[in-house]
Amino acid sequence: MSSVKVAVRVRPFNNREISREAQCIIEMSGSTTSILNPKAPPGSKDSVKSFNYDYSYFSMDPNDANYSSQLMVYKDIGEEMLEHAFEGYNVCIFAYGQTGAGKSYTMMGKQEEGQEGIIPQICKDLFRKISRNSNECLKYSVEVSYMEIYCERVRDLLNPKNKGNLRVREHPLLGPYVEDLSKLAVMSYQDIHDLIDEGNKARTVAATNMNETSSRSHAVFTIFFTQQKQDSATGLVTEKVSKISLVDLAGSERADSTGAKGTRLKEGANINKSLTTLGKVISALAEIVSIYFYLLFFIIYL
Repeated sequence: MSSVKVAVRVRPFNNREISREAQCIIEMSGSTTSILNPKAPPGSKDSVKSFNYDYSYFSMDPNDANYSSQLMVYKDIGEEMLEHAFEGYNVCIFAYGQTGAGKSYTMMGKQEEGQEGIIPQICKDLFRKISRNSNECLKYSVEVSYMEIYCERVRDLLNPKNKGNLRVREHPLLGPYVEDLSKLAVMSYQDIHDLIDEGNKARTVAATNMNETSSRSHAVFTIFFTQQKQDSATGLVTEKVSKISLVDLAGSERADSTGAKGTRLKEGANINKSLTTLGKVISALAEIVSIYFYLLFFIIYL
């Protein structure tokens, strides 16, 4: 299996786009995403551009035969990541795309039945599997952290009173880590749900012309999952530790489209700078790191 997979999702129009009578120029069939050029003559070489991904999710119209719901996205992406975590792999899911494209909706979702995103669904499924597999010889422990990167500064969303900039360090064996970042033990999905809710309230958001609740920071929710197994014959205890990183990135943006000025403009510049760097990191990971992760792309074409 490939260690890097890419999925693309198209969200429904929002009220702003509906009021402008925007038209969808994206078509999806299987794993193929096609972009229609309304300015090019029909049937010409430039009229349609097609791209193949591991998954293409069409979430524009619930009545469409190819409609992809929150649950379908999780079944394809979240379940596989959880299986790899139980096998002892580090896994990661990125949501990347333009501001207002629906990244936070896919990752976090809404607190409504059937509208939960990948993060709450994977947490719920994790404890479901733990309760099903636990026994005297196999024990589990789960810890979580939640941080945001705002204007190149790292903040602890589980300890928002700490306004200082947390430092990123390098451990000789474990690799990069954030110094003094809170890591809290959880015993149930409800514990995680409460922590996510508190963290989301502390996250930096603001309104722009393109998104009323635009995320102005990158948010990283991490699950540290430990499996402790005791050999019944020898009595020896072994541990398998994996890390599940779930990343909701801030959206890339153009100042003229968002109407950004002052603080919003500075935020946007930092967001775009970090996303450019991320592209280089992903290329390096794909070549040298044995880690499973998904990169979710979101696109809006008016």
